[in-house]
Amino acid sequence: MHVVTHLLMGWTLAEHTTKSPRDRALITFASVAPDLDGLGLIVDAAAPLFDWTMQWYDRFHHLLLHGLPGALLCTALFACFARQRPYTAGLVFVSYHLHLLGDLLGSRGGGETAIWPIHYLAPLSDGLTFAWGGQWPLTSWQNTTLTVVLMVYALVLAVRRGYSPVGLFSARADAVFVETLRQRWRSLRTG
Repeated sequence: MHVVTHLLMGWTLAEHTTKSPRDRALITFASVAPDLDGLGLIVDAAAPLFDWTMQWYDRFHHLLLHGLPGALLCTALFACFARQRPYTAGLVFVSYHLHLLGDLLGSRGGGETAIWPIHYLAPLSDGLTFAWGGQWPLTSWQNTTLTVVLMVYALVLAVRRGYSPVGLFSARADAVFVETLRQRWRSLRTG
């Protein structure tokens, strides 16, 4: 799934499980943390400049952090910063696994056989691997629909509650964003 979809899934979980902005951010960021192993794409893009022949993205994405060891590491690290440590740690673990479920459902490449499995015990072991033959392509209507539904839901909650996922990155930008949404909503209702 697209990283924006993962982020919105995590934010939706956090939105309905905690009132603490800090814990909400930790739970949300846990839903995108597994994709840190995809940063090898940057190394791969720079490789020709240095005459390297590595393929870090293909070798390590969905391998280093897309499993239980990554989930435990992320949970332990994020729990250190949480207000409600045990509660938030549990939700971080769940949010991390929402990412894995999302990838299991909808991260196939362009071809029918381009399935991306979840190597659940990697990088420690390759003993437990999950794959689904019906995995949606990354650009599928299912992924697009889920992303649009989550975006609309986030916008509705922003109007109602006064904050949005934008607040994860900037409180000031979120305040402007929410006020703009509310003004547009008022003009639609009165207009």
